[in-house]
Amino acid sequence: MRRSGRSLLSSVFPKYSFDLSLSVSVAADRSPSLSELPSMDASMSVSLNSPHFVAHTSFTTSKLKHDTSRPSLGICKCVSSPPTEQTAYATKVSRNANMAKLQAGYLFPEIARRRAAHLSKYPDAQVISLGIGDTTEPVPDVMTNAMSERARALSTVEGYSGYGAEQGEKKLRSAIASTYYKDLGIDESDIFVSDGAKCDISRLQVLFGSNVKIAVQDPSYPAYVDSSVIMGQTGLYENQRYRNIEYMRCDPQNSFFPDLSLISNADVIFFCSPNNPTGSAATREQLTQLVQYAKKTRSIIVYDSAYAMYISDDCPRSIFEIDGAKEVAIETSSFSKYAGFTGIRLGWTVVPKELLFSDGFPVAKDFNRIVCTCFNGASNIAQAGGLACLSPEGLKAMQSTINFYRENTQIIMDTFTKLGFNVYGGKNAPYVWVHFPGRSSWNVFAEILEKANVVTTPGSGFGPGGEGFIRVSAFGHRENVLEASRRLSQLYK
Repeated sequence: MRRSGRSLLSSVFPKYSFDLSLSVSVAADRSPSLSELPSMDASMSVSLNSPHFVAHTSFTTSKLKHDTSRPSLGICKCVSSPPTEQTAYATKVSRNANMAKLQAGYLFPEIARRRAAHLSKYPDAQVISLGIGDTTEPVPDVMTNAMSERARALSTVEGYSGYGAEQGEKKLRSAIASTYYKDLGIDESDIFVSDGAKCDISRLQVLFGSNVKIAVQDPSYPAYVDSSVIMGQTGLYENQRYRNIEYMRCDPQNSFFPDLSLISNADVIFFCSPNNPTGSAATREQLTQLVQYAKKTRSIIVYDSAYAMYISDDCPRSIFEIDGAKEVAIETSSFSKYAGFTGIRLGWTVVPKELLFSDGFPVAKDFNRIVCTCFNGASNIAQAGGLACLSPEGLKAMQSTINFYRENTQIIMDTFTKLGFNVYGGKNAPYVWVHFPGRSSWNVFAEILEKANVVTTPGSGFGPGGEGFIRVSAFGHRENVLEASRRLSQLYK
């Protein structure tokens, strides 16, 4: 029997619409073999115009009620794509081929989509979100007062200001240098104030261009990999990895620090400590190994220190605490998780004068050109808030906020530990990394959302090394964290 792929799938799955351009020949009493799909790869791609399907979802007819009057499909990999409307007009501009490499949606919007679908199904559900790492507590008065004052001044002739320096206001750059890099050989001219560390990660990728090979911790913050894909630094996605990216496995077996001897020819190493998502912080000895490796291989480290103020032991808070780091490292950081500035948007990147490209040209000069070309400087109102953060009163207020989230973290850790799970992180970061051995992290995410109305983050969204784990964020109101812990205890008792 010969039937088109569209009619065949539609006959078995009448609820869904399919977009297929091939035909599949099968016998009515068996599944097609891969050899009978000559125009396709080992997995059949199907575009589903249905919200019930998402990328990387595999299904078999064994999970469906068997109907002997219809042919078996065997295994079919479904890949979500938005419906394509037929239009009478299209431009001559081709789509950026690198965008087509990206897998499904960015992790956190995908979680938000699934949360919305859950609420649509259960409109009365009281969902608690411990997934995306967004702060919840009010911004301290010392910061909002400073921003209000700056905003009001803009309505006066004397207080108005337009464009500022693309690199940031001198007072704020000086305060960052003296507060976080005192005695480390970093001065205000090395600091570029921005609208957040995530934005700077993308600007750094523009700086490096498409001809570099990156290495990332596995698991790691998705922005490093996705920005690399968009820049054209990678090959295709295969076996849960992009070709031309080094995935440095970080797991309990190696204390979440990679075996550097396994890296081959990486030009740029993205390294986050304390790490998002695992919550682990690298020791002084480990960071010394990393810097020495970068010097040996003449590579550049991009060090993400967005959670450094959560460190409660003697782990370094800056890569520049390590001898020789100024010759091989860039550091990016943010006020987001310290002062609740996730929506205000204010961060900074340090590019030391000593850091040089292979031809001896200063990296900072090129980064300055990128900033001046792509950016008009951080909001002057936000910068007033940042300057207030670094005042004695502001530092005290930030520490109080951090201590609050630390207490949340301890509640979450205690909950999972008492339930018998292996729990990691938490000590130096607002994230708890919980192991569900042998289980799909997306399935665990779905189970917790469906049965406890709690949003977490599936570990596989951070890379193949995150499979079997979920990340639980401590960013939440205290009553929500306590209620979520109660629900989780009831679910897994």
